[in-house]
Amino acid sequence: MTIRTILVDDEPLAIQGLQLRLERHEDVEIVETCSNGREAIRAIKTNKPDLVFLDIQMPGFDGFSVIQGLMEVEPPLFVFVTAYSDHALRGFETGAVDYLMKPVEEDRLADTLDRVRQRLAEKRGAEEVGRLKEVLAEVAPDQVDNVEGVEDAHSSNRYEKLINIKDRGQIFRVDVDTIEKIDAAGDYMCIYTGDNTLILRETMKDLEKRLDPRRFQRVHRSTIVNLDLVRQVKPHTNGECFLVLDSGSQVKVSRSYRDVVARFVH
Repeated sequence: MTIRTILVDDEPLAIQGLQLRLERHEDVEIVETCSNGREAIRAIKTNKPDLVFLDIQMPGFDGFSVIQGLMEVEPPLFVFVTAYSDHALRGFETGAVDYLMKPVEEDRLADTLDRVRQRLAEKRGAEEVGRLKEVLAEVAPDQVDNVEGVEDAHSSNRYEKLINIKDRGQIFRVDVDTIEKIDAAGDYMCIYTGDNTLILRETMKDLEKRLDPRRFQRVHRSTIVNLDLVRQVKPHTNGECFLVLDSGSQVKVSRSYRDVVARFVH
């Protein structure tokens, strides 16, 4: 799988340095380099790359303006590369794969490219399943259901593995495997990882879309639980029950959600 890539930076030395580091990664093909935001927008629309390494502070159109200028097309994956950490929070809010500081460290770049490869594999896998279903719908409609198992395998990959959470002026990169439960408080979510509690500004509805429903289930109107971290089920009165989690904390399951949880814990 070749990763067609564009580099955008107003400093020629920065582009040269990144090119040298990327040469060690045989699957990365640099299709074009750009020195400003306007060039970048044109190049992205023309070349339709998989990945763009994008400087933030450039004269004229900065990195964020480049992303805004691509709203009407399917965007590539973006990795911000900058000498300033001030824009990190806003960078992650755009959905960027990563945020690299200059000078780019080789180990850090390698980690970023691993994440890019995973994202692209998930995207291409889903597209292949979609095309297969379209073909079968025309030539063998009775076989479409047989694709569902393949689709399920790909669907598990489209959910978040890491969630970036802004809290107390910092960015915490939380492995979803460590999340025990999530409590809603209006437009804020309290994320519990057993040894830490973080506040995420997001609705429960939107957060649910990012988590694998086979593992994360709502057990109350305002509570989501990681079913992999449930260690005990304690019956309670009126058909309700408590789930005991890895950390020892207990979550009450309301009657309306009891049947949903029972499928996974019994």
